[in-house]
Amino acid sequence: MSIVLFIISLLVLIMLPNLSQQRKHANSIHGKAMTSVIQTQIDAYENENGTDNVSLEELNKANYLTDAQVQQAHHEKIVIVDGKAIQR
Repeated sequence: MSIVLFIISLLVLIMLPNLSQQRKHANSIHGKAMTSVIQTQIDAYENENGTDNVSLEELNKANYLTDAQVQQAHHEKIVIVDGKAIQR
């Protein structure tokens, strides 16, 4: 019985660091995807309005981004600088 518990605890010790690393990788990919979505919406706004000088809040008011997307952008530290979405 103690051998089984030892093997299970050993497997857990092997898997935990990998799960943590996978979570960091997934968060990184999500941030890049969110940046891409915002940049696409900036480009669409520019095509319709003739200017890319816009903020996340203006994109929200013009229905290019949802409230949840704006909140997630703030959480991911995505800002718009000179018409480009940048994750800081």
